[in-house]
Amino acid sequence: MSVERRGAWTLRLGPEATTLGRGDEAVYTFDLEGRPVSWWDGETTFKRSLASDVHTRRGDAAGRERRVLAPGEALDAFGRVLETARSSPWRRLERLEVIARWTPETLAGEKVRFEAAYLPISILPPDQYGSVVLQATFGCSWNRCTFCGFYQDRPFRARAPVEFAAHVEAVRGLLGRGAALRKSIFLADGNALLLSRERLEPMLDAAAAAFPGRRVHGFVDVVTGERKPAAEWRALRERGLTRVHVGVETGHAPLLSWMHKPGSPGEAAAFVGELKAAGLSVGLIVMVGAGGDRFAAAHVSETLALLSRLPLGRGDLVYLSPFLEHASSVYATHAAAEGVRALSESRRAAQYALLRDGARAALPGVRVALYDLREFLY
Repeated sequence: MSVERRGAWTLRLGPEATTLGRGDEAVYTFDLEGRPVSWWDGETTFKRSLASDVHTRRGDAAGRERRVLAPGEALDAFGRVLETARSSPWRRLERLEVIARWTPETLAGEKVRFEAAYLPISILPPDQYGSVVLQATFGCSWNRCTFCGFYQDRPFRARAPVEFAAHVEAVRGLLGRGAALRKSIFLADGNALLLSRERLEPMLDAAAAAFPGRRVHGFVDVVTGERKPAAEWRALRERGLTRVHVGVETGHAPLLSWMHKPGSPGEAAAFVGELKAAGLSVGLIVMVGAGGDRFAAAHVSETLALLSRLPLGRGDLVYLSPFLEHASSVYATHAAAEGVRALSESRRAAQYALLRDGARAALPGVRVALYDLREFLY
């Protein structure tokens, strides 16, 4: 990392990105292709997705305002960022010249390149927002949980080897030198790790050849994951798989059943034990507020009881994800029909605190963090 200062300006040239600072007023980060990644104007944080959508955030977690800029607003934002880079004291430096080659319109045009490389990416764990996403499968093999609408628009299918190889090359072309910012690989979509070892290993090899030195992550559900022999999980770890992300949602079996989520708390505990025995890291996802008032007490007590049984340690994650009820979902229809009321904001915040504090006490060394689906960006 090289750092240079001229007056109020600061320039950082890192092996992964270029960062411009202007006093306490603003900070701008660009990838090695010269595309803006994120910036702060003194009040608002801006983040640009690979498809050139611009998400903004203001305020703290207690009163955070989030917005996605309209296309015209995004063009204006790109113009301001690029003009700042062109007016810096280092504008003749090669990295700044690379930035200056972009225009607001060519940045917006990255959306076309993104859509040529990817089908829609619905969701990722927060620690993987900065990963190289490779879509081995599309959709979710179960896709009947009443609360989940991420994959309702697509049937589940796996990519054939030739198709996956072409996808990897398209992603590599899209990222270019900007791949330096992305330190891991996420094998998408919602249940990609259900594929057999024979299908996954060539995919892992292709991913490692295109993006070497990166650890691999992916989603799998409890029931499907338990069906894979322990020897297969060990073999996949040797091929680069590092962390398996599992949506356990709750430790309360009746709530799982009510939401049509397959598996049981006992099966979840056994599966996590198998993953840890195979040498893998685990990322667990627990929902906050799911089941509303009917299930609130049991959801907290039995989820904490489940977590206390798990052999998790340093390097593992527990994500607490505030439940977002969508009016058109099957969940909302069932809740209305059965008189299950959503928790108020204050009760949901209280439930979050109980789960957070209880998980940290039960699992020392495990990172327990917020997973706010409204802040997803890729």
